[in-house]
Order: sequence, then structure tokens, then C-alpha cells
Amino acid sequence: MQPITPLYPVSTSSTGQEDQSDQMEEGKAIPQSHVKEVGSEGGRRSFGAKLKAHLRKWWWLHLIFFIASTLIIVLCLVYVGFPRISQDGVNDSTLEIQSLTLSNPTPDSFHLEQDALLTNHNRYHPRLDAFNASLSVGGSEDKPYAYVELPAVHATDTTTTHVNQDVQIVNMDAFVDYTTQLLIKDSVDLVIKGRTKLHEMRLPTTTVDYHKTAHLKGLNGLAGFNVTSFSIKLIPEPDGANMVGTVYIPNPTVMTITMGNVTFNNYVDEDFIGTSSLSDLVLEPGNNTIPMRSTVNQTLVIEKVTETYKDGMLPVDIVGNSSVYNGQHLEYFEKALQSNRQHVVLNVGAALAAVGGAGPSL
Repeated sequence: MQPITPLYPVSTSSTGQEDQSDQMEEGKAIPQSHVKEVGSEGGRRSFGAKLKAHLRKWWWLHLIFFIASTLIIVLCLVYVGFPRISQDGVNDSTLEIQSLTLSNPTPDSFHLEQDALLTNHNRYHPRLDAFNASLSVGGSEDKPYAYVELPAVHATDTTTTHVNQDVQIVNMDAFVDYTTQLLIKDSVDLVIKGRTKLHEMRLPTTTVDYHKTAHLKGLNGLAGFNVTSFSIKLIPEPDGANMVGTVYIPNPTVMTITMGNVTFNNYVDEDFIGTSSLSDLVLEPGNNTIPMRSTVNQTLVIEKVTETYKDGMLPVDIVGNSSVYNGQHLEYFEKALQSNRQHVVLNVGAALAAVGGAGPSL
């Protein structure tokens, strides 16, 4: 008889074990490190670990970036910030002229000696090189009348600068404006402009603009001018003077000004009565009492006293005429003097009585 073939395969335990063994032999063992439990977070690295790994790998790139950034910041401070700080420091400083002497005048020049106080309000104390500066009147800064060489200075809290040099007048109209304002106003702005180098420790040298306005006290129209004494000469003296006396001229400024031989025209009721002269006039700070010599039309003066001013008090207007030094006319002083008018009242009656009366021949 033929063996009966089972309709369904019959599995035995030995056969199953052999199959499993065959599978184990044919396949490779799975490493335990690759096995993760479902839902487990243990295989993810923290941010700190990632950052450390990044820095270990790219530390040199971060170092280059740090050095470059630091260098850029330092260079900006040195080459952009420092020049601005330097300019601000110069702008914040102040200049006060303590004395000014104008001497040896010529038609187109003069000698200048000046002391000025520079006040530095900054905590830095830089050094400024000497430089050429323009001088102009406030409001006319584009029209300098002269240039001067300002000395090098170490800008401590307060520094005194000294200028002693001959100065050439480069713009006569501008200088006439300056001298006229000095004479007729009570204050004048003197503008000083230039460009120089600034040095601060080992920082790079930088260029700064120097632009300062010094406030000068003016002569205020010679307010207080007066003829303090005078006498009439019956016989004119060799120079033609027939009236001599003294005048008082106050100078409230810090300026000493050499003006040479100065003459004035004298008027009574707009009628010209003669001239007065002040020889070798040097106006110094404070009170100035100066000898005066006059040549007047005595006939016209007596007529005014006997007909109009019978009390003997004669009102006289005095207007500047000329300024001559070493035989040369000084236009910048003459035009200033001509722009100013003084008024005095002279006791001519008493002066006539002192010489014994009055008459056409006096």
C-alpha cells in the first residue's frame, strides 16, 4: 500500500528549532546600540553638548571673528571717534584776550603783541601745533583783515599764549571796519580761525579746525572825553597854537594803541572854528590825560560868545581829522576818528577874563 500523504504539513518541534537555527546562521546579529525602545528620548543630544561639539570643531573661526570685530571697533574709535572728540574739545574751549598792544603802525601794517588765556574744559590735555590764523570782525568772517602765526600750545586747564609779530593788513576795508567798531562800540567780536594738528598721547595725530570768537571791550565812542583845562594865548606860539590845554580820554579796554599825531576839527553850530592836535598819542588802558594844542579862529569865537553864548559857555563839537605816524597817514585810524563826534562845553568866558578881556584882536 502507498503511504498516505497528509493533507496539511505537520510541524515538529525539532523542525521548528532547525529552521530558527538556520535563520540565525544565515542572518547577522543586530548590535544592541542600534536598538531603541519605542518612545525613548535617550538617543537625542542636548543643546549644550551640540554647542561644545561645534566649538571644538570651529573654535578657530570664532577666534578670527572676535579679533576682526574687536579690531573694527578699535579702528572706528581711533579714526572716527577720536577726531570727533578732539574737535568737540577744541570747540568747547574758550579764548580771552588779556592784553593787546598795537604799535609801530604803517599805512599797511602794524606790530601786534598779545596775551590770551586759553581755557580747556575737556579732561584731555592735547598739544596743538603752531598755525596760521585769520583775524576778522564778527559778522564778516569771510573778510579777514590780517593773518597771524599762533604759537604751539599744550592745552592744560588754562594756558597763556603770547603773540609778538609784525602783521600785514590784507584787507584795508575790513581793518577800517574793525578799528571803527573798536572806537565807537562798547564791545567788538574778534574772530580767529585756522586749522592745525592735534596730538594726544600715542593716539594718531588728527586735524582740527580752530574757530574762536574773542569778545573785546571797545572804546565806546570815547565816552567821558573832556577838555579838563585850557588857556588862551594872546600871542600865538611858534607852531601857531593860540589855545593850549589838556584832554581826558578814558580807555576801558585791554588795548594799548599807538596812533601818532592826531588832529581834530572843532565846530560851533556847524561853523568851523579851528583844529586841535594831540602829539604822539598812545592810548593806554585806564585814564589818559594828554596835552592838547589848538589853533582857533579867535575872532569867530569871540563873536559867538558876545552874540549867542553870552554866559561864556561855548558848546564845541570835536570830530577826528587825521592820524599821522612817522610822516605817514594812517587811513584805518583816520576813518575811524572821522566817524566819531565828541561834544564838550568850554568856559571861554573865564579863559578870556584870565587874559584881560575880549576883543577882535584876541
